[in-house]
Amino acid sequence: MLNQPFRQWSIYTTFLVLGGSLGFLGHAYWVQRQLNESLQTYQDSRPYAPPLNNLPLEQDSVNFIAQAVQSVGPAVVRIDALEVSAGKPSGTLFKRFFPFDEGDPSPGGDRQSSGTGSGFILSHDGQLVTNAHVVGDSTQVKVTLKDGQVFEGKVMGVDELTDIAVIKIEATGLPTAKLGSAASLTPGEWAIAIGNPLGFDNSVTVGIISALDRPSAQVGIPDKRVRFIQTDAAINPGNSGGPLLNVRGEVIGLNTAIRADGQGLGFAIPIETARRIAQQLFTEGKATHPYLGIRMLTLDGEGKSRLQADFPDLAADLQLQQETGVLVTEVAPNSPAAIANIQVGDILTQVDNQPVLTAFDVQDAVEQSTIGTELTIQLKRQGTMQHLTVQPTEFPN
Repeated sequence: MLNQPFRQWSIYTTFLVLGGSLGFLGHAYWVQRQLNESLQTYQDSRPYAPPLNNLPLEQDSVNFIAQAVQSVGPAVVRIDALEVSAGKPSGTLFKRFFPFDEGDPSPGGDRQSSGTGSGFILSHDGQLVTNAHVVGDSTQVKVTLKDGQVFEGKVMGVDELTDIAVIKIEATGLPTAKLGSAASLTPGEWAIAIGNPLGFDNSVTVGIISALDRPSAQVGIPDKRVRFIQTDAAINPGNSGGPLLNVRGEVIGLNTAIRADGQGLGFAIPIETARRIAQQLFTEGKATHPYLGIRMLTLDGEGKSRLQADFPDLAADLQLQQETGVLVTEVAPNSPAAIANIQVGDILTQVDNQPVLTAFDVQDAVEQSTIGTELTIQLKRQGTMQHLTVQPTEFPN
């Protein structure tokens, strides 16, 4: 039996614990009630704000990328090549760089999906542009709009030299892409790509303009006549033919795809080139390119080294240590250049009264000329300056 002092101490301790607990719980209840009342007063006093997912796109919380995509996205389409010509071989030089954009048609030329890529709408009545390597040898394609509508499109023209193709679908009131300009681009500007890479439709990537005027030979396709825009925006197989945008949502280039051996490198055809070729294809069914019929070598350090390695006989006959310009290494028989008496070993210094320092300068000057119209050439032959005139013809098939 507990003694009297211990019983009294136990009773006092129990009352003390019970009293402290009740006091603590009462204080916590009071604090929570005050907090709830303050929060209710704040919520009642502030203006109504709609849920974030209902905010209109033009709110400040949305960036320029989303605005550009909303503006152009509905005009971007998926293109599936459906038909190949019986007996025509499949595959081009582009196969090396865009191996997934093109499919392999069956040996008998059966109707099937032979390639998948992107494109965008140029006109409300169904004119589209894409890459030539997307449509391949197809004459009909399946065009899928962003809203899910599907059309059968007719390939109206293909230009292999610039890798441009145009398609027509029977529709009206279509959304169109706003075309901008690549002429005033500066490396470092933002670039936005929209397309259907690897089967993921309506995908958006962003990066910067990495470089301008990349010659097709540098990109690895010397048989093309394009100076590419280089970007680090992710451009994967399936992106080919889709638009490259600036910060205003204007199309500045036609995405061409990636090099299979590249890391973070994408290329686009300047919109000026794409628009010019597309107009010719729609109106005439083909694009025309002036042709001289020469092979050239730029006389810089690398070019002179190549001359020693590839043309030792020609290098032995020429004194080129101090020379600059563009060396003619081959002249095609019966070509405009041969008719004008341009010879192997000539050094081109001006074309159409414009100085030329590289083979790409000559190519650009010829591309801007007119078929059948005389073009003035200034060249140096065995140390003597000469002026010749040549009439470019249409680039032979």
